[in-house]
Amino acid sequence: MSANESLGRAQELAERLRARLENLERLAEAGDVDAAVDDLAEIAELAKQIEAEVQRARASADAGA
Repeated sequence: MSANESLGRAQELAERLRARLENLERLAEAGDVDAAVDDLAEIAELAKQIEAEVQRARASADAGA
């Protein structure tokens, strides 16, 4: 996978992360603790996936340099 592809994937994941954060805010306002905890777990997973894509992009860029 190229650096650009990895960065594109990271951007897609970041958009999903933003949507989850917005949903988390709504859940917090509604007091829905169980759903908020579920969203936090998904947010953490998305953050890990973003970090992995950034690392892939960095490795791909370094290999091409």
